[in-house]
Amino acid sequence: MPLRDFFHELREMRDGMGNISGRGPQARHTHRRGKSHIAPSPPPSSLSLSLSSSSSSSMMTEESHWANLPPELLLDIIQRVEAIETSWPARRAVVACASVCRTWREITKEVVKTLEQCGCISFPISLKQPGPRETPIQCFIKRERMTSTYYLYLGLSPALSGDVSKLLLAAKKIRKATCTEFSISLVADDFSRAANTYVGKLRSNFLGTKFMVLDSQPPHDSALHSNCKLQRRVHLKQVLPRVSAVNYHVATICYELNVLRTRGPRRMRCTINSIPISAIQEGGTAPTPLNFTNCLDENLSTSPISKGKKPGVEFSSSSVEKPPESTTHHASEPLILKNKSPRWHEQLQCWCLNFKGRVTVASVKNFQLVAAAEPHHNVPVAEQDKVILQFGKIGKDIFTMDYRYPLSAFQAFAICLSSFDTKPACE
Repeated sequence: MPLRDFFHELREMRDGMGNISGRGPQARHTHRRGKSHIAPSPPPSSLSLSLSSSSSSSMMTEESHWANLPPELLLDIIQRVEAIETSWPARRAVVACASVCRTWREITKEVVKTLEQCGCISFPISLKQPGPRETPIQCFIKRERMTSTYYLYLGLSPALSGDVSKLLLAAKKIRKATCTEFSISLVADDFSRAANTYVGKLRSNFLGTKFMVLDSQPPHDSALHSNCKLQRRVHLKQVLPRVSAVNYHVATICYELNVLRTRGPRRMRCTINSIPISAIQEGGTAPTPLNFTNCLDENLSTSPISKGKKPGVEFSSSSVEKPPESTTHHASEPLILKNKSPRWHEQLQCWCLNFKGRVTVASVKNFQLVAAAEPHHNVPVAEQDKVILQFGKIGKDIFTMDYRYPLSAFQAFAICLSSFDTKPACE
């Protein structure tokens, strides 16, 4: 029967037998004297309302069904999933458990340990947490020259592409009149600072010899928070209320000028303001954020910035309350990374570093960073010899990046991005 005739018949039955329509839909088919009488259906508006209410009630029932599992059983399920799925793409099952409902999310967050403890990247916050102490996280970077974009993947090698490689971060290079900026995002198609996927940026000076790592996430330690410089992103246009209005200066990267044009690799020095030197001391720990926070420190006085001025103000250390002089004064000093000294290879006639097979192409961009500790810092010699970050070329527009504690993936990626900028004064 055509749909139009069906509704026309329903309208006639409703007009002729209005009292029958009050019997309700308890019995859809009533057989009497061998004939089948179809009870009238409610109007389309009522039908849609009843369907929506029934679907919402079924969704509530389904949600409560999953949420009302016994906590012991739910904990055992998530623990088994987390123990089995140790690498991507199978690691998506762990993230899926946290997306079922609030109860599942809270238990999953309790089961999944930090990146330093388990060595597995699970949630986006893992990209802001320090890496494992012993085994480094192996990644690789792909560069697209046409679009000036850089992609950080998690994987053993670039050959394992597709579903095996996991996109961690993406960066977009933006050239300006006085500087160069790399906007870093969690996705590959949105680098706007107003997006929730924005995680920070890297900014250079005019010569490309000094870089500032600006993080959208405030430092985890309140003491480090007060010592870090802030840059407020205030413009004439309205800032979204859910987006942080500040950038936190968490690191500074300086390249040594090569005035005499001598042969040799680039020399760099990284000052990580958000990580104290005590993190690599005996029993020290690095700041580990557990959630993304977009808080705005209203106690610091700043003024709106016009479009013609530099979008950021720096606070001098004189306005910050200094801790009293004590034996723990050196523990509050920032972590400083320096280049590991290479050796000259007579046969190859080049400077060489032991990358343990992770780097295969000679390049001026290749480097290894170790901790630069003074004798009064009481840092073990073994910690000073460990390579915290290494970066090198393995093919055309393909580079490897391996990092470990106390650096995070975001900090390591920002340091590696600084090597892609043009540095005529350093080579």
